[in-house]
Amino acid sequence: MPALRYYDWTMVLSLTPHHSLTKPAGPVVIVVADGVGHAPHGPSNAVTEANTPTIDRLIAGPLASTLIAHGTAVGLPSDDDMGNSEVGHNAIGAGRIFAQGAKLVNQAIKTRQMWDSPTWHELVRHGRKATLHLIGLHSDGNVHSHTDHLYAIVHQAAIQGVTQCRLHILLDGRDVGPRSAQLYIETTEKVLAAVNADHNVDFRIASGGGRMTITMDRYGADWPMVKRGFDCHTHGVGRQFATAAEAVDAFYNESDSDLKPKGDQYLDSFIVADDGVPIGVMADGDAVLLWNFRGDRAIEISQAYESTTFTDFDRVDHPDVFYAGLLQYDGDQQVPRHYLVEPPAIDHTMGEYLADAGMRCFAISETQKFGHVTFFWNGNRSGYINESLETYVEIPSDNVPFDQAPAMKAAEITDATIELLRNGQFDWGRINYANGDMVGHTGDLDATIESMEILDDALARLVGVVVDELDGMIIFTADHGNADIMYTEKNGIRSPKTSHTLSAVPFVVHCQNPERYQLVADGTTGLANIAATVISVLGFEPPTDYQPSLVISR
Repeated sequence: MPALRYYDWTMVLSLTPHHSLTKPAGPVVIVVADGVGHAPHGPSNAVTEANTPTIDRLIAGPLASTLIAHGTAVGLPSDDDMGNSEVGHNAIGAGRIFAQGAKLVNQAIKTRQMWDSPTWHELVRHGRKATLHLIGLHSDGNVHSHTDHLYAIVHQAAIQGVTQCRLHILLDGRDVGPRSAQLYIETTEKVLAAVNADHNVDFRIASGGGRMTITMDRYGADWPMVKRGFDCHTHGVGRQFATAAEAVDAFYNESDSDLKPKGDQYLDSFIVADDGVPIGVMADGDAVLLWNFRGDRAIEISQAYESTTFTDFDRVDHPDVFYAGLLQYDGDQQVPRHYLVEPPAIDHTMGEYLADAGMRCFAISETQKFGHVTFFWNGNRSGYINESLETYVEIPSDNVPFDQAPAMKAAEITDATIELLRNGQFDWGRINYANGDMVGHTGDLDATIESMEILDDALARLVGVVVDELDGMIIFTADHGNADIMYTEKNGIRSPKTSHTLSAVPFVVHCQNPERYQLVADGTTGLANIAATVISVLGFEPPTDYQPSLVISR
């Protein structure tokens, strides 16, 4: 993560005492079990297949229900859209539903506002004189990107006079099928062929590679991964093939001889070349647009292209390009400086209200999810709201395939949380356990089951301290589903499912005196209701524009 910065919040966001609820004696701790959805029991459900006595006890408690964590409930275009960690933590922290990346881009294209923006005009101006390069996640998963947005950009660029365009595609296999790359490549090649024929232009796929191998790192966890992508897209460094489809076929064939064949997300980088010459090397005067709309995995590659003080790796002969993002991925750091669509303006988060009320809090996770309990939770703002009241702790993630280390940092997160709680005077806090999401994305059912059991052990220790020892409260939930459906089956053939799910997520209030509360969640409420719930159990009336609290007094 970037260095934390501090903000002077000038608006007073006053809370008044709750008319009937008072704060527990101990802290209120929100536990986000990332990717742990609530789905029917079955052999593909790593959550229910695992031995998880603590989770079982929580969801069988008197104050337990489920929440909607996908689609319009978290600001996405439709209820066919899977939730994700970014929008999930935005909704939890904001207490309201804001239109999110995909929906904002759809609106900007429909109204043509995107093509009227100064950034688009500048991209086209550079593209008319040189080459327009488009980088992005190549699928319709609608979590980080959507190929419909890419195709709209390609068509509009050709219409407005761009004659040479190069696509640098990041293979998904995570938010879509694990080996679906060829379907998207085939569709894109058809789109490019039609555009080339209709407008007499030269638009081609130039490079690519798996999203977990190149380019799309986050939170500074693996800068060499970003360098591999930068060198591939910028300088044409990588194994050469005649087409992207040929590259993927070759990687599949080579991987199939391994004990564990690779999905798209782990494929190596490749370069499309004509007679040994890469077709997409960037040069001074070119324009580069990242078509991802989600921010966390777009920040580092954006910094690599546009920062004038970049030191995280050697960019060698870094060309002077005009760089832009589909959205601005970090408004506080102004990354990138140029972008096409305004991101959601999330204000008045629960953290701001509770800081104004003097509530002391902490946020803890490992690197892979640290930004979610800080940056996204705080409305896409980096840094502390009030340094004197807050403590943020990042546990460094290991740079290994997650199915090889299903424990991740659950034990260390729990240790750090318990140490803070026993040594500090905190009113509330939030933690994220990444196991269900990051291990779930590998498609490895056995590893994900193991990760659930390790998570359960961590929860048992946490409950023992927060509730039993300190007389506090745990609010147990998740940001979206993933580990709850690990494969699909058709005609007796199982296919690993590495993407998020449309499942609801658990919502549990666990404390020593549950009879004090009445749960009003009924399965139709969503993640945005959590903020008002936390504010209420801390003894304050929630803001009137928040989604209502899920608990009331008896």
